[in-house]
Amino acid sequence: MCVSRRNFLAQTDKTAAYLGLCRKAGKLTLGVNAVQTLRGGVHLLIADEKVAQNSRREIEKLQKKFGCPLIFISDLGEKTGAPMRMLAAVREEHLARAIMSACKE
Repeated sequence: MCVSRRNFLAQTDKTAAYLGLCRKAGKLTLGVNAVQTLRGGVHLLIADEKVAQNSRREIEKLQKKFGCPLIFISDLGEKTGAPMRMLAAVREEHLARAIMSACKE
């Protein structure tokens, strides 16, 4: 399937917008260490595509712990406004579904 540049930009803008909404609502936890401290209520894990192999293993452990989907996107730090963050946990169910549908488009 061929994706036009316009559709690609719309997809990334939607993802960034939903991540911004999560952050404003206080439903976004950023960073591997911060996510490890959560006890539950995580509906989606979002990792940067450029995450190191050791961190990827830790993220996969967190996915099993929370039993939620895990998606990889490019430039997570730029989209969340927190540079150098490689993991984000979405703690709002509806926004998690919206982000997953935006990434599938």
